[in-house]
Amino acid sequence: MKKMVYLLMLLCFITLCQAETGWKGKWISVEQSQSKPNTWLAFRKEVMLAAKPDGLTARIAADSKYWLWINNEPVVFEGGLKRGPARNATYYDEIEIAPYLTQGENTIAVLVWHFGKNGFNHINSGTAALLFEAVNADIEIVSDESWKAMLYGAYQDTEAPFPNYRMPESNIRFDARKEVAGWNRMGFTGRMPDVSYFVHVEDAPQGQLVKRPIPMFKDYGLRDYTDIRKSADGDTLFCKLPYNCQITPYLKVKAKAGAMINMLTDNYMGGGSPNVRAEYIIRDGEQAYESFGWMNGHEVWYVIPDGVEVMEVKYRETGYNTEFVEPFQCNDPFLNELWKRSARTLYITMRDNYMDCPDRERSQWWGDEVNELGEAFYALTPSSHQLALKGIYELMNWQRADGVIFSPVPAGNWNRELPLQMLASVGWYGFYTQYFYSADSSFVPVIYDRLHRYLHDVWKVDFNGLAIERTGEWNWGDWGNNIDLGVLTNCWYYLALKAEREFALQLNKTSDASEIRNMMSRIEAAFDRQFWTGTAYRSPGYEGETDDRAQAMAVVSGLAGKDKYPALTKVFKTAYHASPYMEKYVLEALCMMGEATFAMERMKSRYANMMNFDYTTLFEGWGIGDEGFGGGTINHAWSGGPLTVLSQKICGIEPLSPGFLSFRVAPQMGSLTEASASVASVNGEIKVNVKKNRKMLSVSVTVPIGTSCEVSFPSGKKVSLSSGEHTVQGN
Repeated sequence: MKKMVYLLMLLCFITLCQAETGWKGKWISVEQSQSKPNTWLAFRKEVMLAAKPDGLTARIAADSKYWLWINNEPVVFEGGLKRGPARNATYYDEIEIAPYLTQGENTIAVLVWHFGKNGFNHINSGTAALLFEAVNADIEIVSDESWKAMLYGAYQDTEAPFPNYRMPESNIRFDARKEVAGWNRMGFTGRMPDVSYFVHVEDAPQGQLVKRPIPMFKDYGLRDYTDIRKSADGDTLFCKLPYNCQITPYLKVKAKAGAMINMLTDNYMGGGSPNVRAEYIIRDGEQAYESFGWMNGHEVWYVIPDGVEVMEVKYRETGYNTEFVEPFQCNDPFLNELWKRSARTLYITMRDNYMDCPDRERSQWWGDEVNELGEAFYALTPSSHQLALKGIYELMNWQRADGVIFSPVPAGNWNRELPLQMLASVGWYGFYTQYFYSADSSFVPVIYDRLHRYLHDVWKVDFNGLAIERTGEWNWGDWGNNIDLGVLTNCWYYLALKAEREFALQLNKTSDASEIRNMMSRIEAAFDRQFWTGTAYRSPGYEGETDDRAQAMAVVSGLAGKDKYPALTKVFKTAYHASPYMEKYVLEALCMMGEATFAMERMKSRYANMMNFDYTTLFEGWGIGDEGFGGGTINHAWSGGPLTVLSQKICGIEPLSPGFLSFRVAPQMGSLTEASASVASVNGEIKVNVKKNRKMLSVSVTVPIGTSCEVSFPSGKKVSLSSGEHTVQGN
């Protein structure tokens, strides 16, 4: 019976995630394709139109990625999303193609890259194929038997080393001697066979089709490198990028056939595991090539054989389609640079999904995503909100039959639960922050029952009402040592209940809300009795040093009363165990305790070594190599907590109602004399500038039309502001 309920819930979820039916197009492929890893297919269709259409939307899906040209014009550079809105479902894109069409003959060409293997962020359907449909009252262009297609043999595998097992992408080798020149252009006279594989949507292994919930990727175009230098022996070009970014490398060369150029970045071994690289085998003469598999790093390396004349090298940056807000600025250059690197780290860990890092695995670990989605509200414009919403649906759509949720998902070779990360994801800093800061509650009724099942059927409490530790498949609280899992478990569980109660009230589930409030009250009553020692929080049986993470979570959850703050402040001044992931909560706890001065001192102390490196992104651990954690990537999502703390707590910008319709500005300047920040809320842009002269604060605020603001000064003075530009003073 439970299995049947689970299947019915799964069907409901896919439906509510905009699964689509009624397709006229068919999934098409070629008979030579064995759908093996790293398969590339080329598709082509000639279309006669009586008139140029005013509008025509194409729906396009592929397992796994595609590039689209219409009438010689590039229309989509890397379309498609890694597969897995649910276990048997595939995303499709909607593209407005009318501007590229013309009266008379039109040529549509699509290149498809089939990953052909599972990863920590992709589940393989097992079939390389394309689905295309553009239909209105007068036009019907659909993928069917009339298309031409070929297995594109110029795209090949490289020799070892290959990308590590977490990544579904392969290295890309392109043998230009086998290039089919002009296959994607009008007037092509070469031979392409007819499509020989076609399957109706409802019969295809790609499963349910779900509309892409995030914007198409942003293409910044081909650009020159900021600097190019040669190795001592002259065989390698080190091409500097302006910052760590997601790029595809381009080259233009002249040589005789057969030589091979290698392309990789300085992050090729980021995190200690091989990532993606590319190879290009030259044909005779002058030629240009761009490798379509994105890489990341601060430099691109071209390894050039003897006899090859390099005429030009460039790069194309692509990424999630959002914009940065005006950055946090203050009179401390260190904090300004830390905010900037946090924002760069956030952006480079966004694409198909939020990721822990853009090189080692590109996977949607929810411990990372909780920190990321919080940062996005203070660093990026509202289009960024959609990425976390996509992640919420995916996380809950992949819930196991036993009620357990796990990440990373989508996943074809992973299903292990990290219990504390899952509590963080569904709780106050995860799902609730996404709702409250974006004002989008559309996901709440969709995921609520599954959330409730996880928190009340999977998790259990003891006779005191405290959460019983669960090992899951990986009982992970943080990198590092001295991790007090007992205290952390109860704080994260309490915050998850706190979020669930708010959702229950939204949905008028008063019985659930009452039950949850009772559970929270029991935790509140038992927490100090079980864990407080008189100087710190500690689990019975825990033998490590006092855990700064546990104290921080006790504060931010509200379970630690203000009477505990003096003792806890002493702990934070001596205990430095948290990784960059959990340090965010330590810094936030200090600000909540009125210790902003020390919060910034600790922030600078902890990040000092990392900031001494000449990188534009932040690390997985506090350093590189032995000073890192978990492989030690130099661009790790969770490390950007200072961004949130500086904008939210130091400048003091926080919502009082969903979407910042009303908001508070409660600056905690500490030793700073000036600071500013902005928020691109769904209700308009908020700008705050604070100047401090001794104890007097001058606060300038831009309050968007239709919103209201409360400025709160350290003395307790409060000033209410309506829409407009305001400057108020207090101490």
